[in-house]
Amino acid sequence: MQIMKVDPRALKENPDRMRQSKSSPQADALMLATIKAVGIVQPPVVAPEVNGGNGYIIDAGHRRVRLAIAAGLEEIEILVVDAANDNGAMRSMVENSVREALNPVDQWRGIERLVALGWTEEAIAVALALPVRQIRKLRLLANVLPGMLEQMALGDMPNEQQLRVIAAAGQLDQKEVWKAHKPKKGDTAPWWQIANALTKKRMYAKDASFGDDLAQAYGIEWVEDLFAPANQDGRYTTNVEGFLGAQHEWMTGNLPKRGAIVEVNSWGQPELPKKAAQVYGKPSKSDHAALYLDRDGKVQTVHYRMPEAAKQKGGGGDGFTRGTDDSDAIAAPKARPDVTQKGHDMIGDFRTDALHDALGRAPIEDDMLMALMVLAFAGQNVRIDSGADGTFYGGKRLSRHAVGLFGEHGKLAFDQDTLRVAVRSVLVDVLSCRRGMSNSGMVARIAGDAIGADKYLPNMGSEDFLLCLSRQALEASCAEASIQPRQKVRETRAALVEHFATEHFVHPSGRFAPPADELLAWIRASSTTDVIGAGEGDGGQADDPADEQEGQVEGDADHDALQDTDVATDDDDDQDFNQRAAA
Repeated sequence: MQIMKVDPRALKENPDRMRQSKSSPQADALMLATIKAVGIVQPPVVAPEVNGGNGYIIDAGHRRVRLAIAAGLEEIEILVVDAANDNGAMRSMVENSVREALNPVDQWRGIERLVALGWTEEAIAVALALPVRQIRKLRLLANVLPGMLEQMALGDMPNEQQLRVIAAAGQLDQKEVWKAHKPKKGDTAPWWQIANALTKKRMYAKDASFGDDLAQAYGIEWVEDLFAPANQDGRYTTNVEGFLGAQHEWMTGNLPKRGAIVEVNSWGQPELPKKAAQVYGKPSKSDHAALYLDRDGKVQTVHYRMPEAAKQKGGGGDGFTRGTDDSDAIAAPKARPDVTQKGHDMIGDFRTDALHDALGRAPIEDDMLMALMVLAFAGQNVRIDSGADGTFYGGKRLSRHAVGLFGEHGKLAFDQDTLRVAVRSVLVDVLSCRRGMSNSGMVARIAGDAIGADKYLPNMGSEDFLLCLSRQALEASCAEASIQPRQKVRETRAALVEHFATEHFVHPSGRFAPPADELLAWIRASSTTDVIGAGEGDGGQADDPADEQEGQVEGDADHDALQDTDVATDDDDDQDFNQRAAA
């Protein structure tokens, strides 16, 4: 080891230098000012060039040499040391770590370089005074997309939880997510959005009741979570379906006496049989046990008590009470409807969106538009409680479409194209299939069927919608798609989701065409003789004499009531009626 003076321009950079991330302009400016004022305080460390060269390779001090050249120094002092077997890898890493902490990307690159030179993780941990667990965490960066590593090397690092999620994802998933969230030059990356997009549901081994045999049968492979506490079992799997299937099979094979497997509701609570009372204290021998899976997939057990049935009356009674022996049967749950209330809500949204798309884009003749307008204002929501988006209320919702039909002088002046756009916009505001007060009822379904809005319906073969279907409805959908129903409802639903990922599925109850009996009932209920021209000609006679007589009585009553009103309005009413009849 010796100190000598050389021209800094004659020194060669080490291509395997440890710190590869660039320093900030402020830090470079501060060091440059120091070098100009007092020179280089600590000489850079160099080693003789190997493989026949006669120059010097910089081991430590690349930034000092670069700024000395920028300061115009002709000579600087250097510390010459012997070349190391590992090309100075460990020496460079230790020197850089002591001077200023390396960012995790540079630290990981240095660790990978040492591993490639034959260093073990334990030896690296001892040399750097770091836990072996920290070395393994840093090596997870090998699973991070190179584009993300470049962003992290700029000092824009995610937190530990986000880094764990990113490293656990596949390269293809990381590539797609990074393409969607890659920041512009100079901006920081939205790591929380990236981590959320790559988050997958994890099922932990500590929550599993089954053993290795069922894990192998269901294809479950445990992955070690290096970020979990050291004193806990951090193994997990992302095979959620396999984990839940193994848990169900374990529950089936380990049912206690008087035990049953129950489902859970939307709040994660077990659905006990009807009239069952949950036991919160110590259960008795006659109580029942209900096994279920909570939201984490862990097997939970609750106990409940069924009410005792009353003794049979009459001579046929045997004097014993039902429901007290081991063989009594639990009351069968009520049959589930084909589509739940949430499913009907989703169908209403699907229909409304498809109807509005069809009204906006489908070819519609002018006479059909007029017919649809009549249907729209015969709807249940004629107030108008609109199902369309927007913050318009009251008359402003429809008046905003009408103002486009006026000219600059305040007169109606429009062409056919303007009129068609206004009519379509009004129909979008009026017609709705959403459940609630904005529902137009039967007329919206008739309108959607008339203009072919079924082809605008989205794919209903999603997990969210299929969860709203009963077993019978799922099996009926399997028959249409030529899929063999599975033994479990969950597996049948998963098969349908996989099949309809590339196929367009619309549940029959979600189509616009109403059932014929409901349509006829609506027509009969909506029929009235109080329409212009309905009583004129031979076709205006009533079908039923009794109906005609009842209408006559009502007409006489109306006539008597009109005589009691102000006589001054009779001429105006007659004139208005004649104008409507002429129209």
